[in-house]
Amino acid sequence: MYQSELLEYLRTVRKKYELVLEGLKIAWGSYGSFFYACSNCCSRACEVVENAANGVWQEREKQYMLKRSEMRQPDRVTISLDDETAELFQRVKRESKSSQSEVMRAALKFYEKHRALYGSVNADKVSTYIELLASGEHVVLDIDHWLLFLRFMESHPDQERFWELHRAICVAHAEEFTAKQCGAEQILKRLEACNFFKVGEATADAVTVVLGPEVTRRFVKTELENILARMGLEVGIKEDLAKLRLKFHEPLH
Repeated sequence: MYQSELLEYLRTVRKKYELVLEGLKIAWGSYGSFFYACSNCCSRACEVVENAANGVWQEREKQYMLKRSEMRQPDRVTISLDDETAELFQRVKRESKSSQSEVMRAALKFYEKHRALYGSVNADKVSTYIELLASGEHVVLDIDHWLLFLRFMESHPDQERFWELHRAICVAHAEEFTAKQCGAEQILKRLEACNFFKVGEATADAVTVVLGPEVTRRFVKTELENILARMGLEVGIKEDLAKLRLKFHEPLH
């Protein structure tokens, strides 16, 4: 077999790397170099051959031998998937252009690395955090700094200018929510993810939000009033000691 034919053969092998290549022995032309590969490491063989094809191979005798641990046959397991998971599995394979084994290995490694997220963190909140922070339009702020800013504005001589600008920003946020076709429930969950408050009791047309420190009350109330009003949602807000009770004129869902 000529060198060019050998290269073409190994490129084909790489595309079908899941095929068993037991006892493959490659004699490399006049260089007298040898490479041994088995079914679970033929990709390494292809890597060496491609390096040779790209001029990396030097004109001297080389030997590439696999470690004993690398030649061990991979463990094989059988798993059962329900219809929903099977469909998801096929979609991930198709979109990632990966083999079944690659998908399962990646999924297992991801689970091991992020297992603390499962069951202890709300998945919707995690998605919201990613959306908020990935674009660079939001920052993570220590709550002590947040309260410091608000307390400072309580005694600032130009505090009314602050509240005027705050209302303008709320209007801009309302326009963004409208463009995204967000409803009242989505808005409340988004603001809850920002730790402005906790969403408490809810009925078809009423929601209670639990506030944090007293100094945040005016800021949160102004935020809710202006965003919801700008979106055309009629709502009455009643203040309690540590809560705001929102009563909508129409059911939320």
